[in-house]
Amino acid sequence: MILDHLENWERYVALNDGLVKAFSFLQRMDLAELPDGRVEIDGDNVYAVVLHCEGLGRDRATLEGHRKYIDVQFVISGTDEMGWKPAVFCTNDGQGFDEANDLEFYCDEPETWVTVPPERFAIFFTADAHAPMGGLGQLHKVIVKVAEVES
Repeated sequence: MILDHLENWERYVALNDGLVKAFSFLQRMDLAELPDGRVEIDGDNVYAVVLHCEGLGRDRATLEGHRKYIDVQFVISGTDEMGWKPAVFCTNDGQGFDEANDLEFYCDEPETWVTVPPERFAIFFTADAHAPMGGLGQLHKVIVKVAEVES
C-alpha cells in the first residue's frame, strides 16, 4: 500500500507501466466534472470509476481484494478512511472470488486505517486487502483500475 499526494506520482510509475496512464488521467483539469461511472483510459488495462457516495464509516467498511487489478483510489472531495491488511492473512467471507468483477470480500478487520484527504491517493496492490469508504459524509472519488499484467 502507498499513500501520497498527487504531486509525487512520478515516484511510483516504475512499479507498473499502467500507472503512467492512471496518473495522467488523475491530472485532468475536468476530473471533478466527470459523471459517475466507468471512464475508458486504455481498455481493460487501465480504466477509472468515478463515484459520489456516502462514506460507510469504519464499522461498515469491508475488506476486499483483487487478483488482477491494482487500485489507485484518489479522493477529490470529502475525507475517506481506508483500512488495510495483507491479503495473505485474510479469510474469504464464504462467497468466494468473483472473477468477472475481480473482487473478493474478507471477514477480517483491517490491521490499520489511513486517512485520505482530498488530493491524496492510496495505491492498493493485489497483495493488499483494503476497506475503502470508511470515512463519514459525502465522498467524491476516482478509483483507477490498473491491470497488474496487461492483457
